[in-house]
Amino acid sequence: MALAQNSHPVPELEELKHMQARFAPVQMRVDTSPLSVADRTALLPLIHAARLVDDLFLRQYWSGGAECKSKLQRDRTPLGLARFDYFWLNKGPWSALDGEQAFLPDVPAHKPAGANFYPEDMTKEEFESWVKTLPDAARHEATGFFTVIRRNNGKLTAVPYATEYASELKKLAALLRDAASKTGNASLERFLSARAAALQSNDYYASDVAWMDLDAPIDVTIGPYETYDDGLFGYKASFEAYITVRDDHETEKVKFFSSHLQEIENNLPIDAKYRNPKIGALAPIRVVNQVIASGDAAKGVRTAAFNLPNDERVVREKGSKRVMLRNVQEAKYTSTLIPISKRVLAPRAQSDLNFDAFFTHILAHELSHGIGPHTIVANGQTSSPRQQLKDLYSALEEAKADICGLYMLQYMYDKKQLAGGPAEERKLYTTFLASAFRSLRFGTNEAHGKGMAIQFNYFMDKGAFRENADGTWAVDNTRIKGAVRDLANELLTIEATGDYAAGKKMIETLGQLRPATAQTIARLKDIPTDINPIDVTANAIAPASREF
Repeated sequence: MALAQNSHPVPELEELKHMQARFAPVQMRVDTSPLSVADRTALLPLIHAARLVDDLFLRQYWSGGAECKSKLQRDRTPLGLARFDYFWLNKGPWSALDGEQAFLPDVPAHKPAGANFYPEDMTKEEFESWVKTLPDAARHEATGFFTVIRRNNGKLTAVPYATEYASELKKLAALLRDAASKTGNASLERFLSARAAALQSNDYYASDVAWMDLDAPIDVTIGPYETYDDGLFGYKASFEAYITVRDDHETEKVKFFSSHLQEIENNLPIDAKYRNPKIGALAPIRVVNQVIASGDAAKGVRTAAFNLPNDERVVREKGSKRVMLRNVQEAKYTSTLIPISKRVLAPRAQSDLNFDAFFTHILAHELSHGIGPHTIVANGQTSSPRQQLKDLYSALEEAKADICGLYMLQYMYDKKQLAGGPAEERKLYTTFLASAFRSLRFGTNEAHGKGMAIQFNYFMDKGAFRENADGTWAVDNTRIKGAVRDLANELLTIEATGDYAAGKKMIETLGQLRPATAQTIARLKDIPTDINPIDVTANAIAPASREF
């Protein structure tokens, strides 16, 4: 595709360096010595597979992504090098921390809402009208995770990923089969083999089940998963990869949370008819250290944990798996949250900032994606919150997971299932308050940032968060618990009823930064917003070049 697009102001070298500096470089080192020789050998093709996912994702994110990358690689001037580095960090020409505005010339001023999943000239109304004409099976494909929408003789048509990305997926499948043949772990071999087959059949169900059963020192997540990049409907899944090494000690520590999930579900602050009487009891939790992440997992703000798969069939039958990226979380906490806390918390409250509280709430957040409504009835038809809330779903679901995570931990403190008491509760909410500013700095165009804005503004309106006279912020411990319960009820009810109008009203009312919050964030501009991982261990195993 030609790169010539609408013109717009773009940053010069010094400004671009400042934009890049918002991502603190951190070296990601992982001890692979406990792995067997066979598993260490399997790491090589897995790292190569992850790097292949990067280029595959470029095609999904923007139709001009690959050509833009090639053009930047040919520019060896200081400005060209800086542009390439920031392009690669964002996996495109739009800055994740600046409302997805372009930082390169001759590209669209903003990321296309539908990424490259839909024709650029297609409207939401055209798609919805077309989908209504389709039989059930074709409608399911058109709105499913694993098809792109293209035009054939001017008419919309659904094209399977296996067809659209056939060349890349053939190479990716071969690398996964190579790793499967090398590993000494039977469950990893099964998953990699099943996922290799899925890449070419476009049927991911069996490989998602195999991923849920994965129990291996090397923990691999690779394929099309999250739907955040589909800003039109939230239907289409982006390719990503996480190659990680399991932290057995920390995994054992957090396993007990999964044994309480049904109890939490049974006590969610929502009408009892919306609670799930049989959530997946086998849902595993893994604490891992990241060797390399790629594709959608390495775009802009980095993921600290994730909860997958998104296929509701698998979630109903097997639950969902929570993966905690401990070394990523530690890097974020040290590089961003500690310096933020020194400016947004009063001196007497800074001692309550606590990594365990930060880590545990992220765990609870991921667990909370697996509780609450998943299969609902809308207009007499079986559906899901994702299908009914469409473009609103990602932000509302992130807010729901955050707030239900707080509710879960408070419930467990109240039931003495977690040790602590008022001091530990205070650390939880104080750390959450400081971390809220960390999330809000991502911007409200991003699902996590918008979801946090909903929570922050709701707590302000309830008096649970307040600004002190000196510009710092505090938690009102007499009001925060009630505010958490009330907001959890509202978010869960919106999802349970698939109430698009109520969800839209909540986002329009609460989903933006207010002046006091924006002023505080402005005082944090010299603090890194997130991290820029340097994959030291991955590069030692499989040296990378600038050309990738």
